[in-house]
Amino acid sequence: MRESKIEKALVKRVKAAGGEIRKVQWVGRRGAPDRLVMMPGHFPFLVELKAPKGRLSKLQEREHEILRSWFVVHVVWSLDAINEVFA
Repeated sequence: MRESKIEKALVKRVKAAGGEIRKVQWVGRRGAPDRLVMMPGHFPFLVELKAPKGRLSKLQEREHEILRSWFVVHVVWSLDAINEVFA
């Protein structure tokens, strides 16, 4: 399964639940998560999308760890993992 298919499913799920989702560009930063998710009544969180056999680079691991000081950062590897984000 491709990362793009997982991303489309995430976007559909967020919008169906009344939330907003944005693709994020990190000017001057590499390794940051792909999407910002905003759900009514909840704090915004970040999502990194990966294909099931993909992997996080060392740079992504480091950047996610820095961002976890301020945000929840989810890494979504499959369609089933989307459900875990919203559990």
